[in-house]
Amino acid sequence: MRVIILGDGGHSRVIQEMIFANGEYEVVAVLDDKYKQGFQTKGIIHAPIAFLTRLFNKNTKVVVAIGDNVIRKLIVERLHLSQEDYLPVIHPTAVVSSTAEIGNGTVIMPNVVINAKAVIGNHCIINTAAIIEHDNTIEDYTHISPNATLTGNVTTGEGVHIGSAATVIPGIHLGSWSVIGAGSTVIEHIPAFSKAVGSPTRIIKRIVMDKKAFS
Repeated sequence: MRVIILGDGGHSRVIQEMIFANGEYEVVAVLDDKYKQGFQTKGIIHAPIAFLTRLFNKNTKVVVAIGDNVIRKLIVERLHLSQEDYLPVIHPTAVVSSTAEIGNGTVIMPNVVINAKAVIGNHCIINTAAIIEHDNTIEDYTHISPNATLTGNVTTGEGVHIGSAATVIPGIHLGSWSVIGAGSTVIEHIPAFSKAVGSPTRIIKRIVMDKKAFS
């Protein structure tokens, strides 16, 4: 299977290495608008994102390899591809329950654990050594940072960002586009468009976004 990666920063380099480690896919292009024209390096095309229309076919899958949740969503919406055109990438060291569901375009990094009946949406990032316990529901475009732990029955809205080594206790809901600071312990529900930090967390500010676009 041919894979086209969108984005060419540090997060993209990690995903490229994951795809190489998997061994089932071939990266044929890395597209980023920092490039003004196309060129090849070691057989891989580097070009602006607009080149996707020239390269994409039925034997190709796409991964949006951009860490920022908002930008990742905007690019997906800009492309108008079917969700089935996006490849979920799972590192071979990740432990994923056979009863878990992984969405299209989602990236599961090394040493992640995803337990029974967890549901991960589309275009999520489950970063290195994060733990997603049983019966979690993670909505699209969420980013769970390295070593974060979501205990049982946690739910997130769209676009949530959970910082490194944060812990969310059972049954908590994190509202859409909320941000949880690194090392935090979440013991109460967090409203949408809020930033919460600390152990236990306290809300320190409201996040101003275009709520029509990110509702």
